[in-house]
Amino acid sequence: MNDLQREYQDLVQADRHLAAGEQRIAEQLALIQRMVEQGYETARAKDLLRLLEETMVAWRDHHQLILDTIARHERALSRPPLADPGPKAP
Repeated sequence: MNDLQREYQDLVQADRHLAAGEQRIAEQLALIQRMVEQGYETARAKDLLRLLEETMVAWRDHHQLILDTIARHERALSRPPLADPGPKAP
């Protein structure tokens, strides 16, 4: 497996992590809403929500790094090879 293929695999995994993270945040928001409606203390639930949101920021940054790396690899592959300049003159 080459570097570009590995990056594409990493991108698929990063996409899965982002989707799962969004789902967890939605579930946590729903939980907090139910807790508020039922009169429960929500400080710890909101702390967890903040942590989930911070994690998503890091995962989005990582996702962007993967995209940047893929673009760099693809540019390198699309460049024509450099011509051999031959022996250097004295």
